[in-house]
Amino acid sequence: MLTVNEYFDGKVKSIALQTATLPATVGVMQAGDYEFGTSQKEVMTVVSGTMTVLLPDASDWQTFNQGESFVIEANQRFKLQLSGDTAYFCTYE
Repeated sequence: MLTVNEYFDGKVKSIALQTATLPATVGVMQAGDYEFGTSQKEVMTVVSGTMTVLLPDASDWQTFNQGESFVIEANQRFKLQLSGDTAYFCTYE
């Protein structure tokens, strides 16, 4: 069964699904600045667009392009800056 999630007044939308091995979401974020928290380990992959990310405990922002991934451990917060609409795929462990 698919579940639709919406955050930041509709600027971030995702659909939750169960892959063969892990729960996941696929979604789109509009241009903007966002901060998220995790409850599980997440592996985020950029499908389209670019994400500039401030990872937990980091002082420098990192840019991830289409096809690139980053990992956020459970119970962490991270920030995103998006200059344009960006699609992502995220798995949860």
